[in-house]
Amino acid sequence: MSLVRIPVEGIVVATLFLLLRGAAMRWFAIAAGIVLGVLLVVRILDAAFLATLYRPFNPLTDWRYAGSATELLGDSAGPATAVLAVAATILLVVGLVTLTPVALRRVGRLVARHRRTALRAVVTASVVWVACAALAVRTTGDLPLASSSAAALTAHEVTTVRDGLRDREAFAAEIPVDAFRTVPSGDLLTALRGKDVVVVFVESYGRVAVDGSPDVARALASGTSGLHASGYTVRSAWLTSPTFGGISWLAHSTLQSGLWVSSQQRYEQLLDTASSGDTAGAPRLTLARAFSRAGWRTVDVIPANRHDWPEGKAFYGYDEVYDARTLGYAGPGYGYAPMPDQFTLSAFDRLELERHPTGGRPPVMAEIDLVSSHVPWAPLPRLVDWASIGDGSVYLAQAGTATPRDVVWASTQGVRTAYGQTVAYSLDSVVSFLRATHDDNLVVLVLGDHQPISLVSGDHAGHDVPVSIVARDRAVLDRISGWAWQDGLRPAPTAPVWPMDRFRDRFLTAFGRGAGG
Repeated sequence: MSLVRIPVEGIVVATLFLLLRGAAMRWFAIAAGIVLGVLLVVRILDAAFLATLYRPFNPLTDWRYAGSATELLGDSAGPATAVLAVAATILLVVGLVTLTPVALRRVGRLVARHRRTALRAVVTASVVWVACAALAVRTTGDLPLASSSAAALTAHEVTTVRDGLRDREAFAAEIPVDAFRTVPSGDLLTALRGKDVVVVFVESYGRVAVDGSPDVARALASGTSGLHASGYTVRSAWLTSPTFGGISWLAHSTLQSGLWVSSQQRYEQLLDTASSGDTAGAPRLTLARAFSRAGWRTVDVIPANRHDWPEGKAFYGYDEVYDARTLGYAGPGYGYAPMPDQFTLSAFDRLELERHPTGGRPPVMAEIDLVSSHVPWAPLPRLVDWASIGDGSVYLAQAGTATPRDVVWASTQGVRTAYGQTVAYSLDSVVSFLRATHDDNLVVLVLGDHQPISLVSGDHAGHDVPVSIVARDRAVLDRISGWAWQDGLRPAPTAPVWPMDRFRDRFLTAFGRGAGG
């Protein structure tokens, strides 16, 4: 139905073609064509971002995701597909930006040759456009017949850039305002002394998994029963993530910093403070840095990362960062995930908990990012006996036995089912790990980073993700009794909902002294 609309931009361009002559008309056609070509690219990007991240494209910051998107596509669909997609994207962008001016020049020449006919067409179109706009005439698709979408898109992009520049100034003022930054080390996390504390992010573990997947419902119910049987106490609630459908690092930095990191611009701005010359390393006290100051060994486990990440130590304050190159995996990959979540947890246990037995080491604080539930949600690994994991070569026996990606993505229902199955696998891995460990001083925070893409979450889905605290020592859960979190791994719809940036302060307050503790 959009093809029958009357664009005001076309009327304006045709009018200017009637008024301009010679070189002025040619240069106008080139300039207007480039602008329209860029707007077409932006409109395509808007559609892609709305279909995945449920928000329009931000020209000020989102171009920075190009490298990450290419790597994601390569990990999920293979390097050949990624190369072809990049080549096709470049050709599309270059084609739109170069061919649109050529097309407009041809229109300009046509107007010059038939000036009287063009003048009558412009006048008629203008009258019809004004009448349709005044009467609010709509197409059968409920779109206004009198269109000004290109002008509106231009105004929106200009406004977005302006707002982004203003947000940079506002966020710069927020970063140094940190009540916990000057709390003495001896007052930090006093109620967790001697505990190993692990923050587990489960990729794409959102409210839709809890509400809509029977596989996740089974995993949560059996997991709660199993943890209770093993002497654990569990409390759960909801956190509202700053991101949707992807860009997990925004959620990680929000939880760690206590700031609302809702864009790549904010993320880079925050991490840039690590090189500001501050003697503490950064003007924000991340959770990892708070644990480090209080005497914990801090580690980050990022199984999907294959590159050096200096910000892990410079900003977050980790003593050690493990990635795909250092976790010692010798098995097959699983779509985006280079290794199964169960192996990731086993490697952490081997590299940190077992290598440094309790009593002979400082307590460990770790963030572990589980990625088996990352899009494309296929193929799906299976749990194996913990004693057989070793270097992961045991998973070679599973190669080729799982439902392949192309079968999963043959239907929307297939994608949604596979999504639930991968989240259930990640949860089963965590629960199995907790039940198998002999570390009675282990405290684990399990949460999602964001909701999955809108294909799974549906239209108008929120940003809420589940969060649970698991510990054998009931005194740990007694410290958060005032939070009113609910028993078990599955939070009810009535469970408390906090913005994710509020967690850091409430956690440091509950388990420490100073700045409200």
